[in-house]
Parts: sequence; C-alpha cells; structure tokens
Amino acid sequence: MYKKENLGKLRKMNRHAPEVMKAFWAFNEAAMAEGAIPVKYKELIAVAVAHTTQCPYCIDAHAAGARKAGATDAELVEAAMVAAALRAGGAVTHATHMMDE
Repeated sequence: MYKKENLGKLRKMNRHAPEVMKAFWAFNEAAMAEGAIPVKYKELIAVAVAHTTQCPYCIDAHAAGARKAGATDAELVEAAMVAAALRAGGAVTHATHMMDE
C-alpha cells in the first residue's frame, strides 16, 4: 500500500481543497519551526510519533528532517525505541482492565 510516489498526489489535494490544505501546510510549518524546542528535537519527536501511528510517509520525511537537523542514527533508533516502549506500556497498562479484583 505504501508508495512514495503517492506523495505527488498532495498537489491534487491542494487544488481540490486549497484553503484547507493551505491551512494544514501553514500549521505544519509553524509546528515544526524552531521555537522553545529545537527543530532537531521536534523531528525526533515526530519520528517517534510516526512510529506509533505507523505512517511510513511520516517516518521517511521526519527521519530525513531529523538527519538534516543533525540527528544521528543512534538518536533516530532511540526515538523509535521510545515509541515502542510507549506502545508496549499501553498494552501492559490496558491489561490491568482484564484482571479480577
């Protein structure tokens, strides 16, 4: 299902819903801009979130963005492992709901 060339279809979406897409791109740009959190850290956060949402497009884009901002492979792997730990933790804590009192 994942085809990197599908990202080219974003232009078509921009044409069909220009105001909404313009707002999305502006929001995305603002969210990822340098601020109280440096861009490198924002990109690493995005990598972790992309792993939890399992979006290969986001993983690719934000891993590239993180590398561009100076992230190392070790930092990228740690971000992915933080995501994995949180996903596992969610399963563990949800398991408490099935336990008898």
